[in-house]
Amino acid sequence: MLKKLLLLLSLLYLPALADTTSEINHLLNYIEKTDCQYIRNGDVHNGVDAEKHIRKKYDYFKDEIKSTEDFIRLSATQSTMFGNKYYIQCKDSPKIESSKWLLKELKRYRTK
Repeated sequence: MLKKLLLLLSLLYLPALADTTSEINHLLNYIEKTDCQYIRNGDVHNGVDAEKHIRKKYDYFKDEIKSTEDFIRLSATQSTMFGNKYYIQCKDSPKIESSKWLLKELKRYRTK
């Protein structure tokens, strides 16, 4: 009975894990391909460099990430060392916090 319960729970968990992985991969690709600038600790980075940095943080925090929102919070919104927020500056738009930018894209992706 316990084996069946564990199997059922694992089958319920796997689709959620696949969705989270798919969403995170989408956001990493979104960051990499953006024409916007990623501002981190006062330095400006293009999408390719930002994605590399965020992917390293993702790999570091992977065991703590249970949702795409965890990924955004832990890997893509602020400096681990200094606590400074990351920002996005897109052409003809005001600078915004990277968390807002990524959550907006995640919402768009989920409704697609």
